[in-house]
Amino acid sequence: MTLSLDPVAAHASAHASAPAPALEHEYRPEHEVDLLSTLHPHRRGRHDPATVFADDGVWLAFRTEEGAATVRLTRRTSGIRMQAWGPGAGQALDSIPALLGAHDDWSGLDVSAHPLLADARHRHPGLRLTRSQRVTDALAAAVIEQKITSTEAFRAWRVLVTQHGDPAPGPAPRHMRVPPSAEGWRRIPSWDWHRAGVDPRRSRTVVEATARGSALQRLVGREGADARRLLETFSGIGVWTSAEIVQRTHGDPDAVSFGDYHLSKTIGFALVGEELDDDGLAELLEPWSGQRQRVVRLVLATGITRPRHGARITIQDHRGH
Repeated sequence: MTLSLDPVAAHASAHASAPAPALEHEYRPEHEVDLLSTLHPHRRGRHDPATVFADDGVWLAFRTEEGAATVRLTRRTSGIRMQAWGPGAGQALDSIPALLGAHDDWSGLDVSAHPLLADARHRHPGLRLTRSQRVTDALAAAVIEQKITSTEAFRAWRVLVTQHGDPAPGPAPRHMRVPPSAEGWRRIPSWDWHRAGVDPRRSRTVVEATARGSALQRLVGREGADARRLLETFSGIGVWTSAEIVQRTHGDPDAVSFGDYHLSKTIGFALVGEELDDDGLAELLEPWSGQRQRVVRLVLATGITRPRHGARITIQDHRGH
């Protein structure tokens, strides 16, 4: 997995105004934490306006119950420096340890019998499963990504968050935005969804799901498997989407994105040398039941990709229709 810094964001943040941070704290995790690989699932492309990997740290913009916040995380010898701005700064800082895997326990995963996985675990000791507890953000992004290419999905996310989110508090990179609230997603007019390349079925799913905002937030207190089951009672949310959500919101160690166009083929090729379908992937991962998402993340961390011989998904553009 190759994680790169955003040069535009780095340039912008370097020239932004720099008032004293509203709040600052140092987090000293009990286990090694790799900021980029751990937070990578939250980054929706290189130009994500809400999650920026820059030369001066990882920048995050999100909402808390007390309001919007911007957080910058930087690595220090003794730990991780956390700075936060905005009305939600205090709650934002409180959420960072869980976001960086404070509750993530890898001790139950035994990959010693598989050389590739054992080597990946040795090479990536700082890889943690992340728990954001921000269901609205994760749901909107996952639904936007349904059945389209990453290029299309990341563009749609960038356009909608830039247009309908709020400027990130503090000295954040200039293009950063706080994603819309549940009410904000519901207020997006149909023509803006259309211009962003999001079809009516997906936009309707986001609008209808965010109308149940309180029910969404109650999912935070559920176990990952239970949260997945309840999410799948929402119209337009199936197995793939629920897994994508709880991987980020709950740090669910067993949530696998079955139904993904590439995942079963990639994991199968890496682990057994042949492309698999979803049934084959489920069978392959069965010995690690309860830990399957950890296995998937380890494989993806190796950077191994399968040869692409078949037709690629065509990027569809319906904005002019």
